[in-house]
Amino acid sequence: MITLRRASDRGYAEHGWLKSYHTFSFAGYHDPKQMGFRDLRVINEDLVQPGKGFGTHSHRDMEIITYVLDGVLEHKDGMGNGSLIRPGEVQRMTAGTGVTHSEYNHSQEEMVHFLQIWIVPEREGLEPSYEQTVFPESERLNSPRLIASRDGNEDSVTVHQDVEIYSSILEPGKCISYRLRTDRYAWVQVARGSVAVCGESLEQGDAAAISSEELVEVRAAGASEIILFDLK
Repeated sequence: MITLRRASDRGYAEHGWLKSYHTFSFAGYHDPKQMGFRDLRVINEDLVQPGKGFGTHSHRDMEIITYVLDGVLEHKDGMGNGSLIRPGEVQRMTAGTGVTHSEYNHSQEEMVHFLQIWIVPEREGLEPSYEQTVFPESERLNSPRLIASRDGNEDSVTVHQDVEIYSSILEPGKCISYRLRTDRYAWVQVARGSVAVCGESLEQGDAAAISSEELVEVRAAGASEIILFDLK
């Protein structure tokens, strides 16, 4: 079974310096039918103006994954971490018992475009922690590359939940197949481009929730980038 979540149906917030599209209920956007999918709670597509960003704010009891598509995002947090996140890099922050951080567009000239993903952790009260890893395009080209997992397999970032997250960059006409166990669920998010997921056409910002399917097939209509979540 496949259920589509179209980009045009997402929540939207415009703050001048920020354009934010909410796949699931978030902040001022609330839809009781869109409260997440399994342990996937938030996918926000954010575009931040040069030199602008999110001032210091706090989170707790959430696994926060940042995935940059274009530009450079500057991160600072109360644990003493400071970093720049570029395309091909994935950051994981465990908010746990509580953490503060800020995120800014590092450039004074170019927009930064990124996805912020929240995963509900397997338990509350975890110790806050931080991790950032580079995943070269060559490892993701026309192939699903594991970027986050419970055990940090294949040098992926560690997520404190029974979930596997894959990234793929697809050339036009290329196809990837992912075998889904019968007791698992998949979410495919189109980060850019256009693809067919199990025969359904999706564009940038669209997504597909998948269950009771043995094989998830993603075929690119044009140059595309997708994120696939394997969830319990």
